[in-house]
Amino acid sequence: MTTTYAALLRGINVGGKKVPMAELRTVLEGLGHDAVRTYLQSGQAVFVADHGDEESLAAEITRAIEKHFGFHVDVLVRDHAYLRAVAEACPFPAADLDPRQLHVTYFSAPVTPERFAEIDQAAHLPEEFRLGDRALYLYAPNGLGRSKLAERLAKPSINKGLIATTRNWNTVLKLVELTRD
Repeated sequence: MTTTYAALLRGINVGGKKVPMAELRTVLEGLGHDAVRTYLQSGQAVFVADHGDEESLAAEITRAIEKHFGFHVDVLVRDHAYLRAVAEACPFPAADLDPRQLHVTYFSAPVTPERFAEIDQAAHLPEEFRLGDRALYLYAPNGLGRSKLAERLAKPSINKGLIATTRNWNTVLKLVELTRD
């Protein structure tokens, strides 16, 4: 049985880690994946695989990228069902918000409220966040680049032991569309 997945690469095309999307497609095709497509230049690829699961595919892609490009890139792989569930579970009124103000951080493992207990949410209003199982929804009305809450959420003490990568709402929805079988 084949499954359509999205590979989410963390932190590429910044800080000297350049991963051209055409080369990324070639790397994924070299792993035997089909229907490989990329979205934007910031590290989203969609592919069809007939083997593996999210974790093993992410590890395989991570190794292949390191071998091809010469540096490590964290990769998360999520299937269509999970991506759709994340979009459908959004606790914010996404249809009423500017999609540039709403973001989802995908994590490599489930996250619990205890991990974020040190954050005083009231001190960051009107910015807010809500947790999913392996996702965090962030509403940053003044933009992610100016968000003090996003800066706080990115601290190593919060994300210790996890791979985390953030996408804006437009990208979240586009990945659902692109992974639809």
